[in-house]
Amino acid sequence: MNFSIYLPDVKSRRADNPPVLYYLSGLTCTDENALVKSDFTRFASKNGLAVVFPDTSPRDVNVKGASDSWDFGFGAGFYVDATEKDYMENFNMYSYVTKELPEIINAYFPVDGNRISITGHSMGGHGALICHLKNPGMYRSVSAFAPICNPTNCDWGKKAFSGYLGNVENGKNWDATELMRNYNGVETKILIDQGTKDKFFKDQLKTEAFLNVSQERNYPVEVRYQPNYDHSYFFISTFIQDHIEFHARYLQN
Repeated sequence: MNFSIYLPDVKSRRADNPPVLYYLSGLTCTDENALVKSDFTRFASKNGLAVVFPDTSPRDVNVKGASDSWDFGFGAGFYVDATEKDYMENFNMYSYVTKELPEIINAYFPVDGNRISITGHSMGGHGALICHLKNPGMYRSVSAFAPICNPTNCDWGKKAFSGYLGNVENGKNWDATELMRNYNGVETKILIDQGTKDKFFKDQLKTEAFLNVSQERNYPVEVRYQPNYDHSYFFISTFIQDHIEFHARYLQN
């Protein structure tokens, strides 16, 4: 698995080992998309944060059907641990992001692995939400750009869960809205930005379903609907400063 890491220069760090923000990318992406397009560096440097960008799925493995479509397989791991025979050996992105990758980062880079937060875009926003909701207290803060919030009720999620997990019903344990419905743990603040001109907003992302369940549980989620923004990296680069400063407040305290 490939990943990229940004380390702030020594002068910008508030301690010898900076805290870590994990950024999970969306469908079709690699670890390089946000690295190049999100304009994160000046804000991460100013706030003294290390940022880690994992890939979105394994590459260069011989897996049946993994290259047949853009929204499943390579580039579309969906941050789950697959249980279906063809995928269960290689497609374990959830365990990779929450266990294996942090162990590597903490062992080989000068960071503070006890202070971590997580964010992501689209499929990666889905990943950020479920990584928190399945691990209460692991992350000091959580945010997402246009996350897939209720994947058992959208075509992307139904396809992914059927392929990786055998059926959509099994996907409820990997669905942020369903996990929020039954959540019982530390109430880590969640920030979500969603563009109102995002063509995937209504049919695929289902932001309102997640927000409604969060409000029913009185869970601290802030959803900011951004007028006229779409699903692109222009949207992310516009609001990345807000997200990094949001995480910095929790990581530096």
